[in-house]
Amino acid sequence: MIRLAEPRDAAAVADLWNGMIRDSLSTFTTDEKTPAEIAALIATRVDAFWVAENGVTVLGFVTYGSFRSGPGYAATVEHSIVLSAAAQGQGLGRGLMTRAEEAAAAQGHHVMVAAISSANPGAVIFHEKLGFAQVGQMPEVGRKHGQWLDLILMQKTLSAS
Repeated sequence: MIRLAEPRDAAAVADLWNGMIRDSLSTFTTDEKTPAEIAALIATRVDAFWVAENGVTVLGFVTYGSFRSGPGYAATVEHSIVLSAAAQGQGLGRGLMTRAEEAAAAQGHHVMVAAISSANPGAVIFHEKLGFAQVGQMPEVGRKHGQWLDLILMQKTLSAS
């Protein structure tokens, strides 16, 4: 089931996000997120934060927010999506992204951006299957666990306006 995130999901979302932060090169950050920070993010992104659950456990989430500050970027958003290992390959990622893309378009957003670590080629393939196109690669702009990492930028046009 995919539904809008609620404050009660904050601890589960933090666990998923922090696992990715700690154990992978999929994100360049090393700063883990607290449940309170996640609850605040859910509160500020009321119509831009969803979770996938099996009725008991949160298996993944997607959220989006501003790509960059300033009025010229107001119609562009950047998303984050995280799935548990057990949830991958079941269509939940596609379902979460479809929900986010539809909502962003309905809110008047024109483009959705994905900023992907070069250490996560599966995410590039996933986004290509959803219609995202690679529009740039920034060599060695990230560093984590002693490795330099490229940032791959992908985008998808959500609306014609």
